[in-house]
Amino acid sequence: MRSFKRELTFETKTRRAFINITHEVEKCLIESGIQEGLCLVNAMHITASVFINDNELGLHKDFDKWLEKIAPHEPLTNYAHNLTGEDNADAHLKRTIMGREVVVAVTNGSLDFGPWEQIFYGEFDGRRRKRVLVKIIGE
Repeated sequence: MRSFKRELTFETKTRRAFINITHEVEKCLIESGIQEGLCLVNAMHITASVFINDNELGLHKDFDKWLEKIAPHEPLTNYAHNLTGEDNADAHLKRTIMGREVVVAVTNGSLDFGPWEQIFYGEFDGRRRKRVLVKIIGE
């Protein structure tokens, strides 16, 4: 069995963003040369997420609106975490809801998705550099 590791980096200009990273992950898969196996993609920060869903702008706006209802950024005093001097408690909660990682099967050298599935990086406390791990194992 072989393995391949790559770190992708992102720095958003906004506090919250959704970025389609499917093509970057596919490039990693091609570079790995692995034809059959598994591809793990995970956010390496506790205020960011990796998830699979549809690449539809309206849906992404719905995610943002829904997450802001569940865990609004303000008022900052709503969160005990923010009493430590932080202002990102909501981002930690949003990450928990959207998930840390995805695992995608690799079949015949391609990511084995269902219809409309793509991989996204979700940023909930942006404006600084963050990493995403891509780890591929297989033959």
